Amino acid sequence: MEALTPGQISPDFSLQDANGVNHQLAQYRGKWVILYFYPKDNTPGCTIEACQFRDNDQTLKALNAVVLGVSTDTITSHEKFIQSQSLPFTLLSDSDGKVSQSYGALFKLGPIKFSKRHTFIINPEGVITRIYRQVKPAKHSEEVIEAIKTAGRD
Repeated sequence: MEALTPGQISPDFSLQDANGVNHQLAQYRGKWVILYFYPKDNTPGCTIEACQFRDNDQTLKALNAVVLGVSTDTITSHEKFIQSQSLPFTLLSDSDGKVSQSYGALFKLGPIKFSKRHTFIINPEGVITRIYRQVKPAKHSEEVIEAIKTAGRD
């Protein structure tokens, strides 16, 4: 499969959130989407990254942006993670790894599979404007905010 690049239409998907509700990327047209893939709920790096997005939630909303976190964890795991960290955004369960794979964000070694730490910024028309394959959790949300502000000036 060919790697996604900025300028391409983002692949649509349908995944369940922590409440078992299906979300499709298409339902977020008209908003900036921060689609971030991460390895595992309640692990140090993933918690830092999620909490940074949480702490910048109001800034992101002011930019007409939504955050969607995706991992191969179960919806039950997501529910616990959301509660323990007071996360105000949606986490989606990609338990079979198909969506992660379609975005080039799946690590698979035999029976072990998890999402790599990759982020896609998708504009209101559904086009990928930025891809991060090397993410530093502590500063990532600020990096994303700046990228959306910059893209809005283009």
